[in-house]
Amino acid sequence: MANQAEFPVQVLCRVLKVSRSAYYAWSQRKPSARQQENTQLIEEIRIIHAESDATYGMPRIRAELMEQGWAVSRRRVARLMRLQGLRGVCRRRYQVTTRRDLRQPPAPDLVKRQFVADEPNQLWVADATFVPTGAGFIYLAIVLDVWSRRVVGCSGLPTNFSHTGA
Repeated sequence: MANQAEFPVQVLCRVLKVSRSAYYAWSQRKPSARQQENTQLIEEIRIIHAESDATYGMPRIRAELMEQGWAVSRRRVARLMRLQGLRGVCRRRYQVTTRRDLRQPPAPDLVKRQFVADEPNQLWVADATFVPTGAGFIYLAIVLDVWSRRVVGCSGLPTNFSHTGA
């Protein structure tokens, strides 16, 4: 016990309402089969993580474990990695594309979140996003007809596109 240097076991057991025999039985008990398996699994996870130059995250580590014959869930691998402080490397570069001016009110919701239409061309919705590619990001804008869910129009331009206006 962590406080054993400060307080005798007898006092701690009395405060926690645990018999001394139960405490000593617990302290000398061997780890459960699950705990022993987790210890082995953690060691395998550490090896795989180190061999990947600390780049593999839960999905790839789990795939390696499955190849080695381990039957493990995603959550178990993620939990054990988190307990050991192991993380994969995310090589994606995130680019902030918009920053709302908090001094300005948000745009009005003209359809009141009711995205339904009774006939074509009654309600169109639009969205814009950045799509990562090997050559950089591409700006993509799209307009959909709510009734048919068909693309009415779209446009995509590279982010480094500059219109010179001849």
